[in-house]
Amino acid sequence: MTDPLLTAEHLANKERFRMWVDKYVVPLADAYDEQQSTPYDMIQRLSKDQLLGALVQDTYGGAGMDVLSWGLLCEEVGRGSASLLSLLTVHSMMIQTLSKWGTDDQKKKWLPDLAKGSKIGAFALTEPNIGSDARNMQSHAIANEDGSFTLHAEKKWISFGQSADVFLLFAKVGDQPAAFLVERGLPGFTIEPITGMMGFRSANLANLKLDGVRLPAGSVVGRPGFGFSHIAATALDQGRYSIAWGCVGLAQAALEASMNHAGSRIQFGRPIIEHQLIQHMVTDMIVNTKAARLLCLDAAALKLRGEPSLIMETSAAKYYASKVSVENTSNAVQIHGALGVSSENSVQRYFRDAKIMEIIEGSTQMQQIIIAKAGFQNHQMLQRERNSTT
Repeated sequence: MTDPLLTAEHLANKERFRMWVDKYVVPLADAYDEQQSTPYDMIQRLSKDQLLGALVQDTYGGAGMDVLSWGLLCEEVGRGSASLLSLLTVHSMMIQTLSKWGTDDQKKKWLPDLAKGSKIGAFALTEPNIGSDARNMQSHAIANEDGSFTLHAEKKWISFGQSADVFLLFAKVGDQPAAFLVERGLPGFTIEPITGMMGFRSANLANLKLDGVRLPAGSVVGRPGFGFSHIAATALDQGRYSIAWGCVGLAQAALEASMNHAGSRIQFGRPIIEHQLIQHMVTDMIVNTKAARLLCLDAAALKLRGEPSLIMETSAAKYYASKVSVENTSNAVQIHGALGVSSENSVQRYFRDAKIMEIIEGSTQMQQIIIAKAGFQNHQMLQRERNSTT
């Protein structure tokens, strides 16, 4: 992969990440998928190799990794396991939110432990009856006179909810959305594992139930009313960025598996890669993966510059890359034939996981709404600028 944005350090990081994934993730990903859990040993491995705290500033003991290197890390982890990618995603959503909106006390309390990986963070927004329409969530918190809150909430499909030590959880205070830091183990807080999912089977998914959980003063991130416009927006943009890169990795994994198989599978006296219909599928996989990666690089460049159009470009990257991951993995299954739907081969896992990518961190349809609205606003702005100069 060549791009003027990638320095020698970025290329070295990418190679290091790829070697790490090939050594620690690829050999175990299918087994973890089958057992429907990621063991604590893998989380410890991420911590030991300083990957969980990659985005934390060195002031708090993190690696202070730049956003492009982070994207390359997500691509490689996504290539190995979409489920494990979800851990990096939700953990980084917590880190980025606290880094931008947390108080000094919140940063001092949580960021060093999140950097070391001694504490795992997760993101809790979705509810049993509320997905994309999060503004109508039913979870609510009551403010007490001493500055504490009493929380009643139910959250569903929480990635690594079985493993997390602290949750960035959203609830209403009156009619104002708010974000809370909720620690595991508080009285009234129960965590129920989820199994039997089509994809993300080893993402340690959980349902959360909070019945009158008392949160201490200082648990609110930002203030009530900022829950969606500021806090959730920061977290979701980070999540979409990480998932977009992970989708590129998943698409790349499907492509590599397909080319390996097509080069060795003999049908009608020759490798199937020599048949034009297979070449057609492989061509689409190559070009679409490259295009998705370029959109991710564009989003990374805007993040590095702090451009205001970032939200739309991150959504565009997530939208397209998730579609490509579905198309590539579907083609991979087709190219592998019966082997593609067998547990003997990883491509069936890629296919199942890819569909989840079109749903999490804002569904494909929600990204279409965001992109269309932002595109129309940009069009109107350009028209006004052109009219003012004529």
